[in-house]
Amino acid sequence: MPTLPLSPDELLTTTRTVRRRLDLTRPVPLELVRECLEVALQAPSGSNRQGWHFVVVTDPMLRAEIGLLYQRAVRAYLASESSAGRLFPDDPARAAVQSRVADSVAWLGDRMGQVPVLMVPCLRLDGGGELTAGNQAGLWGSLLPAVWSYMLAARARGLGTAWTTLHLTYEAEVAELLGLPEEVRQAALVPTAWYTGDGFRPARRQPLDEVLHVDRW
Repeated sequence: MPTLPLSPDELLTTTRTVRRRLDLTRPVPLELVRECLEVALQAPSGSNRQGWHFVVVTDPMLRAEIGLLYQRAVRAYLASESSAGRLFPDDPARAAVQSRVADSVAWLGDRMGQVPVLMVPCLRLDGGGELTAGNQAGLWGSLLPAVWSYMLAARARGLGTAWTTLHLTYEAEVAELLGLPEEVRQAALVPTAWYTGDGFRPARRQPLDEVLHVDRW
């Protein structure tokens, strides 16, 4: 499928988390998802190990069951002190943004099972799937760039995605639904659907100078 005419910088700065503007009614061709995953396979992987696997869920019953687990996790999250809507209460501008984020999280939480494609990125681990102490950054760093590449490729093809991990509260239950081997662990849940909005724009972020450190902290 032809991609949108986006410069690299525009693609990188306008690929946003999409929740409310996912088209829940229009099917996404599996071949289009495969295109995005072919791009993802070019991401870096520690020692070129390529221990990644990608489970693409399109079956309506499976999506619905995963959606119920996700909804349960979202409701617990929104009631917690770490919920997006409770952050930055002393900053009115940021608090307003966080409130909108929480509302969109709730919206998707009630509809995850209706999203046409759910992509679950996974890692196959040595030692029966146990996460050992130590270099977790190196471990997950061999998968997460590929997931971001998938999301960028989807954006370039008119699709919307969202990075979510709340389903991992019920990782074992989702693993059973998907028939994952014991040595395979999930990293995220990426809903994928046609984007119904009319454009993306960069998000408001902290000024670079507040987070940049040169040579020393």
